[in-house]
Amino acid sequence: MLITQSLTIKRGAYFLESEKLETPVVTISGDNIVVDFNGAILNGTADPMQPDLFKGMGIFIENGKNIQIINAVIKGFKIGLLAENVDSLHIQTSNFSHNYRQRLKSTPDMEDLGDWLSHHDNDKDEWLRYGAGMYLKNCDQALVKDVTANEGQNGLLLVNCNNGLFYNNNMQFNSGLGIGLYHSSENRILHNKLDWCIRGYSHGIYNRGQDAAGILVYKMSNKNVVAYNSATHGGDGFFLWSGNTFIEKGVGGCNDNLVYGNDFSHASNNGVEITFSKNKIINNKINDCHYALWGGYSYESIIAGNRMHGNTHGVAFEHGHLNEIYGNHLEDTDIGIQLWERPVQPKEWIFTKNSDISSRNYLIQNNVFTKVKEPLKIEDSKDVLIEKNYFANFQRLLKSSPTNKALQFINNSIYQSDLLGDAYDFRNDNKILSGGPVPPINNKDVIEKYKVDPLSDGYKTDLPEHTLRGRQYMLLTKWGPYNFQYPSIWLRRVEGDQYTFALFGPQGNWKIVGGSGFTSFSRKTGAMPATVVATKGGADKPNLKVELEFIGTAFTDQLGHAFEKGRVYPFEFLLE
Repeated sequence: MLITQSLTIKRGAYFLESEKLETPVVTISGDNIVVDFNGAILNGTADPMQPDLFKGMGIFIENGKNIQIINAVIKGFKIGLLAENVDSLHIQTSNFSHNYRQRLKSTPDMEDLGDWLSHHDNDKDEWLRYGAGMYLKNCDQALVKDVTANEGQNGLLLVNCNNGLFYNNNMQFNSGLGIGLYHSSENRILHNKLDWCIRGYSHGIYNRGQDAAGILVYKMSNKNVVAYNSATHGGDGFFLWSGNTFIEKGVGGCNDNLVYGNDFSHASNNGVEITFSKNKIINNKINDCHYALWGGYSYESIIAGNRMHGNTHGVAFEHGHLNEIYGNHLEDTDIGIQLWERPVQPKEWIFTKNSDISSRNYLIQNNVFTKVKEPLKIEDSKDVLIEKNYFANFQRLLKSSPTNKALQFINNSIYQSDLLGDAYDFRNDNKILSGGPVPPINNKDVIEKYKVDPLSDGYKTDLPEHTLRGRQYMLLTKWGPYNFQYPSIWLRRVEGDQYTFALFGPQGNWKIVGGSGFTSFSRKTGAMPATVVATKGGADKPNLKVELEFIGTAFTDQLGHAFEKGRVYPFEFLLE
């Protein structure tokens, strides 16, 4: 179907296959066109059980300006919508969920390295192999608003797109990216829900993430504003990488992006990763991550006014220089701020041969460290000024190597008189106090200086209060992250013959109706959510199986099938 003028589609459900990307179902071309799909569903597959076999394209938009797509539901394709060379494209109030995603080979017990993503090359649209709800290329001044793209691999991918506005979108529970940028600058990404974009994770077993992220900023994407988004429970919350051009030639990068007021908590790896670049990370929540912020080889960056609680590591800079870390609150963390450099660089990194990449010239100021086991770990670094910080309830204040040069530790307040660390006289020009309240964080000036005004109609993106939040609730199926909307059973712990299961799902009742390998259950029926402890039988039971049924409210399962209220839904646990 070729559309060259404004049109309202008749409401209904349309099954129309597209064999390959070159033969989209609908093509739109021209200027000043509004296509209202009127809630019509365009479905590209007769077999929704195999998302990795989805192919073709739903909508292709080319060579025009002022084109609007509204009220569309596009599913079952490799690419839901692709737009190329369109100026002032608008996509609103549409749904691009349940499009292509890879079948994951990793299991709860073992990671499969074949699941790793690679975003390094996309100059020839290599990203298309991963599928997407929407893929925009050479589309300046685009607007994407009130769009849903859940339970695919990627929500929205932007390639050579500048000066766009992307807000109030819901792109959660994807196995790759919520929003990804490549060669895209001066965009505003605001008020989006980008949670649970994760793969390669099994709680307590491995936490790889495999380069999934809520937001990806890649290769010469500069001066973007990323604010008021929720990108929790991802591989990374915000993942910025300069690209191979910088590694090989020392030019390009992803610079001068402002990341303000977001929630990047519960990342399997890094709440924020900024590498080989200079950027501003201001006033974000980055809690319960492996690294709150990783800044490898980054320079002239400002990390200020952030709350970083419950992480393994707070702020880590390898080979960084001229960075400022101030006005942050770090709490319940193993290592607060870590600075270091490695002795040998990879041979293929050309830029390291022509640049001063030494770890140097840091300002660490006005931060508050409470219950951080080791607030400062600084090695092989020089010209580091640590002043006006507050430290309380630590095990060792500073680990410092003899190779440090010009390390200054002055005008700090230390609410503890012992276990201060090594290689430094902390009592010189610092306050050593035995107790007393920790003062409030001094960060109002920096938050106000870089403040991003929220949009007047911008959504609140905070996770609802009832949300099961934390890395222990990143649960992966063979198709990606579990969304807690359909009945499911998960093995959580094994202690001898005792197997503890967690049951999640919508409101309703479950019951165990069969299985093998278990002799008893702590309970056989109940409401969601629930915990069940099962006792394993003899050693001659190689297969463990629990068969269950659910009856309750209406819901939609992982593959987009709708189940009406009161319908019996079977589900099971199987361990071979």
